[in-house]
Order: sequence, then C-alpha cells, then structure tokens
Amino acid sequence: MRHLAITDHGNLFGVIPFYKKAVGSGIKPIIGTEVYLTSGSRFDKVSSKTPRELSHLILIARNEQGYKNLIEISTRSYTEGFYYKPRVDYELLQEYGEGLICLTSCLKGEVPRTILKGDMDEAGKVLSRYIDFFGRENVFLELQDHGIAEERIVIKGLVELSKKSGIPLVATNDIHFLKQDDYDIHDTLLCIQTGKKKKEKDRLRFSTDQVYFKSAEEMYQLFDEFPHACENTLRVAEMTELELKFDELHLPEFPVANGQTPQLCLRNLCEKGLNERFGDNINDAIKMRLEHELNIIDEMGFTSYFLIVADIVDYAKKNGIMVGPGRGSAAGSLVAYVTGITDINPIEYGLLFERFLNPERKGMPDIDIDFEDERRDEVIRYIINKYGSDSVAQIATFDTLGAKAAIRDVGRALDIPFGLVDRVAKMVPSGMSIRRAVKESADLGEIYSGDDELRNLLDVASSLEGLPRHISKHAAGVVIAPGKLSDYVPLMVDSKGEVATQYPKEVLEECGLLKMDILGLTTLSLIRLCLNMIRESHNVEIDISNLPVDDEKTYEMLSMGESDGVFQLESQGMKDLLKRVVPRSFKELVPIIGLYRPGPMGAGMIDDYIDRKHGRKKVEYLNP
Repeated sequence: MRHLAITDHGNLFGVIPFYKKAVGSGIKPIIGTEVYLTSGSRFDKVSSKTPRELSHLILIARNEQGYKNLIEISTRSYTEGFYYKPRVDYELLQEYGEGLICLTSCLKGEVPRTILKGDMDEAGKVLSRYIDFFGRENVFLELQDHGIAEERIVIKGLVELSKKSGIPLVATNDIHFLKQDDYDIHDTLLCIQTGKKKKEKDRLRFSTDQVYFKSAEEMYQLFDEFPHACENTLRVAEMTELELKFDELHLPEFPVANGQTPQLCLRNLCEKGLNERFGDNINDAIKMRLEHELNIIDEMGFTSYFLIVADIVDYAKKNGIMVGPGRGSAAGSLVAYVTGITDINPIEYGLLFERFLNPERKGMPDIDIDFEDERRDEVIRYIINKYGSDSVAQIATFDTLGAKAAIRDVGRALDIPFGLVDRVAKMVPSGMSIRRAVKESADLGEIYSGDDELRNLLDVASSLEGLPRHISKHAAGVVIAPGKLSDYVPLMVDSKGEVATQYPKEVLEECGLLKMDILGLTTLSLIRLCLNMIRESHNVEIDISNLPVDDEKTYEMLSMGESDGVFQLESQGMKDLLKRVVPRSFKELVPIIGLYRPGPMGAGMIDDYIDRKHGRKKVEYLNP
C-alpha cells in the first residue's frame, strides 16, 4: 500500500495524527474530509420540523493551498454553518475551491441523489457547478458498490454522466471498520452512540457489511467492468502533493513600544524585576544566570512568549485576580521569577533552568498558570481582546473509551443485566487493559472461558477500548496565533457556541502554535474569600506572597494531618503521609509531594525516605 486517505465526516480532527502515522510507515497520506452540503445558505437555521436535506461531498487537499482552504471550509462549516451538523454551501465551495479535488461521494452525495430521482439533466447541472468551483481536472465521479440496490442505479447514471461530460470515474469504498468481521462490533458501537439496544428493530444500523477496508484485488474484482475507475484512484492519489511542516514556530509577536525589540523589552523587564526581587543582594552569579537564561530564550525564539505570559500575569495581579506562585519546571526560571510570572526564587531552592528550557530538547516551553477559578474567564477575555478573537481559541480534547466504561457501554447495548456487567467491569484493575486483565486475573479469566455471553461482552469491549468517545473543551488550554488562527488549524464550535480548535493540544504544539494552560484553581478562590473575611472582620490586610515559610505552628498542624483545604495536601493519603513524615520546614514538604505518585509509591521509596529522615536507616549518596 503506497497511498491512504482520510475523509472523516464533517471534520478534520484526526488528520495530523493520521498524516504523521502514514509518513512514519512509508505511506503517502491524502488529507480530506466529507463535508455536509446544504442546498440553501449555511447561515439559514431552518426549523427542525422541515430541515433541508444535507448532501455529502468529498474534498481532498491537492496541495498546500488546498489544505489551507480545507481548513477554512471546515472552520466556517462550524462557526457559520453549524446547525445539528457542520454545514457548507455553494458560496464556501466557490470561494475556497482552489487546490481541492472533489469526489461526488456516496448515495448521500448530491449527484447520486439527483440520479436516483431520475433527473439526469439536474445531475449534469450539479456536476457543472463542481467543475466551476474546483476546475475540470479536479472533479471525479465516484463509483461505490456495497451491494446496495440503489448503487447499481447510481453507477449506471454516473457512467452516462462521465460519457457526456468527460469527467472521469473513480472507484472507492466506504470504510467504517477495518475487516468485514468487524461489522457486529461496529453495530454495537452505533448502539452505544445512539443509546439503543441491539435487539431493537427501529434503530440506526448499516444495511451492508461491505463498508470495510478492501484490498486492491477486491476493488478490481468488484469493478471489473470499470478497471479504469480503479486506476483513477491511483491517479487521484498521485495528483496530491501536500507536505506538512512541523519544524516551524508560529508564535505571536508581543506588541512593544516604538524603537524597542522584544529582546530589549524583555531585558528591561528583567532588570527592573531583578532590582525589585533582590535589591542589594544581586551578585555576579545571579547576573550570569539571568544572562544565560535570556540568551537561551532568545536563541530558541521564545522571547515574545515570555512577554506574553508576563503581561497576562501582570494584568491579573493589577486587577485583583489571584495568581498562583508557579508550578512545574517553569519555577526553575529566573526570568520567570523576575518578570513576575512566578513567585518562586529558583536560586534559593537550587532549581535548574534546563529542566524547563534546553536547546538540546526541542519543544515549546510550558508555563502553567493558576488563577482563581471564579475569575479565570476574565483572563481569557483579556487575551482575546488583546490578540483578537480571530487569533485566540480554547482547545479541543478527546475523551476515549476506557476499559471499565467500554464494558458497561457494551453491556447496555447487549442488554445484559447491569449488576452482572458492573461486577465484570470492577474486576478490571484501574489502568489495565481488558486483554491484559483477562490474562492476569484468575476470576476474570474464569468468566471469559466459562461464559459465552460474557466472553462476547469482553471481546467487543476490548475492540472498542481506547476509541474516542466524544470531543469536549480542554479545561485550561488556550492557543494564540500570530494572525488568523484558521490560517493554521481548523476550528469548531462547542455546545455553548464557544470557538475551540479541532486539534488537541499535543497536535497544536506539533504545529508550532503557542498553547497556554490558563488554569482555574478553586483553592485560590477560597484564599481570596478568606482574605476578604479577615479584612471585613479584623480590618487587617494580608499579603500572602510575603507570609513566612518557617512558621512552627503551621508545620505542627500539618504534621498532625490537619491539611483540609491545603492545595495538594488535603487527600486522606497525603494526610497519612504528613503524619508519618512530620515535616518541619518547607524543604521537607517538597519531597512529600514529589514522592506521592504511583511510581515512587509502588517502588517503596516513600518508606525509604521516611526511614532515612527519622534516622532508622543510613543515608548513603552515590557520589560521596
């Protein structure tokens, strides 16, 4: 196999992972989508009682311009045309038809539907419109044969149209599952998606099992009357010349004053912050560290990124929005500290800048910023107002079907009693796949080998495990582009009418776009509430950024496990750990949080640390 295409219905969600996987496997990827075409205007929102019939149309990116137009069409189908489904109209096709190849699609295509109505003249007119939109050399009449009676009528009409118009035929096959044997599994998935049971008669189901990934031999045999249509499939594939680039950064420029560069602006900001943070305690080591970081930041092209983040944090603080002190590897940056992005002195705590940013490790920097959750939307609005609504969007995320959820969903579709299904689901350890659980769990293995109904339940659930379940909006992610965002990635509209990217955050990073996590933290809102109550009750203003970190009573309280409401320390497991460790300084809190993770816990590292802290075991160093 030398070529492979993706043409998902109404979206471009999967094109980048598909593209990279294909290229990595030595296969030429062909990027496309099957759009929903309305017969009216995409702006018309017709009553659901009399909906306009949507037709299908295959659009394939022939080149880079075609890919950009595909993104624009897909974006506008959501932002302008969404009504139950993302819809396009003739106006969009005419405006953004350059660089696209058009296939007339399946039985739901506009041309096939017109043929089935017996109106060959109208079918010819529809075809002529496509020729006008995309160019004669980029239009193909699509033959499909899945054993459906209407397809034979359509094939006859398409052949007639081809002879009259000179537009070539191309043979394709709808692919909804990989192998013919997967029909039943796919049928179960349809039941899960529509909330139906398989035994119900009046439900969505495919009338054929032929919508699987057929081989070239099967396709030539199926269309033995039209071998040229199969050959034209290769012709379409070879027409496409699209190479996506993933080694370029597309970062927005921070607006600086006339006569300044972003580099000079960041340096000035750092020097000002250095004096504010360190005062008379600035030494050569600090100056060298700052210079080193600024050079690395400039070398890697992230100067504007730091200015953007610093500006957002500054806006929040000036407007009374609580901001967290910093988290993750960004706390190791002196630049982040002196620009006010973080409130953690990396020099004092011996934190390494290279854990955050390293020229030998390609990738975008990642600064997670916590804001009080009740005012997070204000921060996002500020970003949108500053950089423009066309350049900013929130980020999509895909929830996948986990092992337990897959078992329960399949159980509902198969109408197996919930109590039994739930018992089976609970036998799968958290984080373990169904296949592995069947092998490693004696009880589950016994059920699998001894009960045909439950074996089928586990087999089907295992086949569906890991598939995307639904798309939602990332809880914190925001992306900012240097211009119109849809020049780079496709956008969608969520259920609330808010714009988000069609690509998840990992793909956005691969595309070189600036992704930021604007996190809403309930703890900060609670702290704000407490500060307000203290001010109202005692007329005292407390600056939490200047609270001492060596208060003995605080550590006594924590050592007794009294940590309700303390961020990252309030779970019961963490309370038990605090009582065992008995921390007496801030530096003793750091390893507690670092060790309270599955890996160290499973390796017994917590017990080792506690024994050494309390002198029950000798502390030994690899490098004495």
